[in-house]
Amino acid sequence: MQALFINWNPGVEAFHIGSFAVRWYSLCWCIGLASVYLLEQYLYKKQKVADEKFDPLFIYCFVGILVGARLGHCFFYEPQYYLSSWHGFVEMFLPIKFTADSWKFIGYEGLASHGGTLGLIIALWFFMRKTKLPLKFILDNIAIVTPICACFIRLGNLMNSEIIGQVTDVPWAFRFLKSSDALQTLGEDGLPLPRHPGQLYEAICYAIFFFVGWYFYKKSTKEAGYNPTNNWAAQSSPRGIQVGSGFYFGLCLTLIFTARFFIEFTKEVQGGVDNGSLPMDMGQILSIPFVLIGVWCMVKAKKSRS
Repeated sequence: MQALFINWNPGVEAFHIGSFAVRWYSLCWCIGLASVYLLEQYLYKKQKVADEKFDPLFIYCFVGILVGARLGHCFFYEPQYYLSSWHGFVEMFLPIKFTADSWKFIGYEGLASHGGTLGLIIALWFFMRKTKLPLKFILDNIAIVTPICACFIRLGNLMNSEIIGQVTDVPWAFRFLKSSDALQTLGEDGLPLPRHPGQLYEAICYAIFFFVGWYFYKKSTKEAGYNPTNNWAAQSSPRGIQVGSGFYFGLCLTLIFTARFFIEFTKEVQGGVDNGSLPMDMGQILSIPFVLIGVWCMVKAKKSRS
């Protein structure tokens, strides 16, 4: 079986533009955000939403996700580093790393999906205040396309050899040859022990969830006699899954964070305030409220139609 193990050793840089290097992680983020933007634009056009209402959405989402993901990582996973010194506090907001006598630009290393989700929701609330569109309509639309962005972000984690899984002997295990965590436990051959590719598990799940949400959306608009002029009122869907009912937002939260909860069992503990001392890691603890909110949104959407 060992011959089937994958020696994972990709370069972190995808390509260069002159002396400027574009990293795989940054590229995956850009592809994910661009995919969300184009798909969301398609939905808004189908729903006859004016361009001036859609145009600011990308900025709100980008800032909300980035700020939320960064602060989420710093507060939930490494508070002892970022909140205990002036250097750490500065690094929390700026993409730099202090050295003994200077500093260097490293980009934002450390982004948490739970914080990004919370930051996105807050940003969409401000977007609602500006555009006067119903909040559940905004949340449902973004929830339909968000899983594809999450998929690309996890692929970026895979290219960075970060968020590695636990040691395993499954034939599809990865040997993360560039991961500092994996290099701490070597096999008899001097190579890192094979581990679960948790990032890949999540990426595959999120891709599937995107197609599930898109299927429900297309099916409901076809069967319900889709009315683009007032679809956010959820008045024409006999199953309560029209955009604006809150169903898609609940479905997205439930699927993504349920998958995240169980995939965490295959990952190494990433730290956090629990520091591995609890029966669940920080990723699982933070996933539970999102799952509960998701289920509540779907139940409420069904009851509203009843």
